[in-house]
Amino acid sequence: MALCEAASCLYWPRVLLFGDSITQFSFQQGGWGASLADKLVRKCDVLNRGFSGYNTRWAKIILPRLIKKGTGLDSPVAVTIFFGANDSALKDENPKQHVPLDEYVANLKSMVRYLKSVDVPEHRIVLISPPPLCEAAWEQECLAQGCKLNRLNLVVGEYAGACLQVARDCGTDVLDLWTLMQKDGQDFSSFLSDGLHLSPEGNEFLFSHLWPLIEKKVSSLPLLLPYWRDVAEAKPELSLLGDGDH
Repeated sequence: MALCEAASCLYWPRVLLFGDSITQFSFQQGGWGASLADKLVRKCDVLNRGFSGYNTRWAKIILPRLIKKGTGLDSPVAVTIFFGANDSALKDENPKQHVPLDEYVANLKSMVRYLKSVDVPEHRIVLISPPPLCEAAWEQECLAQGCKLNRLNLVVGEYAGACLQVARDCGTDVLDLWTLMQKDGQDFSSFLSDGLHLSPEGNEFLFSHLWPLIEKKVSSLPLLLPYWRDVAEAKPELSLLGDGDH
């Protein structure tokens, strides 16, 4: 591990979560991002860079503002890219958020290329597909806002499939939520709070499938700074001013 000059600053690895509202809300109580942060405490920071309502067209623009090329130690040890729920909105009903399927593919590939250009290789990246849409529940949300149903599950599935193809083309890991939540024809409505966003059960489901992908990227990270019983009592600085690799 590395230290700043004069041993004053301890390098703390980072995991970056980049996505739309499903990422932004992931630090709420019981959220998948909060669970990830709890799992990785004392090993790395988990940074929430979720932007409610955003699509890949906008995400591609802001990504260079969130992460730039630095030293190798500055590069995140893992990055999740989780978009598609807004891109897949129906053009006629929600033209502002809608992104055509081919552009969605191009945008995801562009973001993976950018991350590689700032020293985040493909093996550190996890693409996450949008979850399935419970149309009946989401239609009620739309009607309450004075608009028609603006998403369809089959269309979301097309974007999820495209996300998988991008992962295959780019050599990244991928979590296919759309398929997993509907496996064997199970009722997935309990995974969603309003037909679109994740419920507590959905957050737990996502975390349980994401953790194995993240764990293999962070498995070599040590616990930062020694366990309190291991601190030298007479001269604690001998334990606490080391490199944190204990």
